[in-house]
Amino acid sequence: MTGARRLAATGVLAALLLVTAGCGHQGESDDPDAGGGQGAADTSTCLADAHPVSDFPAGYPQDFPLPDGTVVFHVEDRGTEGVVATGVTKSAFPDVLTALNAAKSAGFDVTEGETEDHDAEANWTGNGFTGRWAIKESATCPGETVIQLLSKKI
Repeated sequence: MTGARRLAATGVLAALLLVTAGCGHQGESDDPDAGGGQGAADTSTCLADAHPVSDFPAGYPQDFPLPDGTVVFHVEDRGTEGVVATGVTKSAFPDVLTALNAAKSAGFDVTEGETEDHDAEANWTGNGFTGRWAIKESATCPGETVIQLLSKKI
């Protein structure tokens, strides 16, 4: 990936992660932006209420290996910035983290990332796409994990 593409993707990804960091944590004192963010999608949606998206834009990698049982319920095409897809799964956070890090077997290499106790994010590239995934334990749906996938054709 060229330096300009990486810089542009990093800016979009940083904005996405900053916006989603404030979602779903209302009432927790360690989150100064609690309840104030406007995310790509409502990250408090539980699996029982998630309705799967059936039409994905060209900038979405259809073969990206999301964990089994993941329901992608929101997709937003942001033009040159890429596509943001939001999903939820009943899989526990550590299992989702393992699955996304194993995406290499499907041709999607993690290039850098960060993991904390209840959330993680990583840049990835592969199969003609580049992007970033972010996961976090659902604050409203016990045992569920929210996944956001930013992707862009390269």
